[in-house]
Amino acid sequence: MKTELLYLAYVAAFTGLLWVPYILDRMMVWGLPPTVGYPDKPPAQSPWARRLQKAHLNAVENLVVFATLILAAHALDISTVVTAQAAVIYFWARVAHAIVYTLAIPWLRTLAFTVGFLAQAAVAWQILVS
Repeated sequence: MKTELLYLAYVAAFTGLLWVPYILDRMMVWGLPPTVGYPDKPPAQSPWARRLQKAHLNAVENLVVFATLILAAHALDISTVVTAQAAVIYFWARVAHAIVYTLAIPWLRTLAFTVGFLAQAAVAWQILVS
């Protein structure tokens, strides 16, 4: 399997698992019945869990772009050192983004997001110049 596709799978799996910690927090804060139901006025979750949920939503939004670029490159048979390294960098940038967002570290959050964006841009550039 090409590095780009492997790291797309890693990104998708990581994104797919990000909900678990904040749902566990929800069960601890709300209790099980409200968590699986539709409470009218649930108590606020822990601040870290609210931030992780936002990081998860951001990861889902960016997965659409990353996956489209990686799959387009694959369909066009574009696999270079740049696209492979960009895929690896994107994965680690998303992991860092989720961690620093959850821990409320604003400058590092923005830096991690920017690194991920630049990795996406590198893949897009490789597609456009081919």
